[in-house]
Amino acid sequence: MKNNVRNERVAQKLTQDELAKKIGVSRQTINAMETNKYIPSTVLALKVALLLNKKVEELFILEEDD
Repeated sequence: MKNNVRNERVAQKLTQDELAKKIGVSRQTINAMETNKYIPSTVLALKVALLLNKKVEELFILEEDD
């Protein structure tokens, strides 16, 4: 799975720390998500999408090998 979280976060002028605090996770979780080292739960993916005003499928994209 790849994602566009970093691009959307930067476009909305949010730091990783600000995004993390708004959705109740650590900055490290955001970093791991953005670098594809961590696949978020459905609840967390929905929170990120809601905060960034995007649909989940706009942020998280399945790849052929998923």
